Amino acid sequence: MQVSVNSHREPEPLSLEAFERLGLFVLGLEDVPDEAELSIALVDNEEMAHLNEQYRGIEGPTDVLSFGCDDPCPTGSDEPITLGDVIIAPEVAIEQATDLGTTVESELNLLLVHGILHLLGYDHESDEDAAIMQAREQVVLEAYAAE
Repeated sequence: MQVSVNSHREPEPLSLEAFERLGLFVLGLEDVPDEAELSIALVDNEEMAHLNEQYRGIEGPTDVLSFGCDDPCPTGSDEPITLGDVIIAPEVAIEQATDLGTTVESELNLLLVHGILHLLGYDHESDEDAAIMQAREQVVLEAYAAE
């Protein structure tokens, strides 16, 4: 499995390696094929607001967006299977962590897991789907904490 993490923020005070480790852990726990590739990007609020409005029609930044690869995902015979992109706005995560009384690290971890689960088919369109997704997020985060 390949996880690439890029920051569109300068300088980046967060550990990009931590995002990569968690991304690889989630993909392994979810039995994603070894040929899979995931891209994670950290963006500022301005870029996130632009993406949120462009793709969701909602003004202002959001915490995380996931952009899955169209099915079937076009790849060459020796190229990895592209799952898609997870975009995270750390400034929003910091605000949410403060509001929720949690740590920034735990909020960022939750957002990354949430984004990856979206790429793997989870959603929260209905209350039942939301409960399933939230339960899976907790299982993944608890397993990662025990690692």
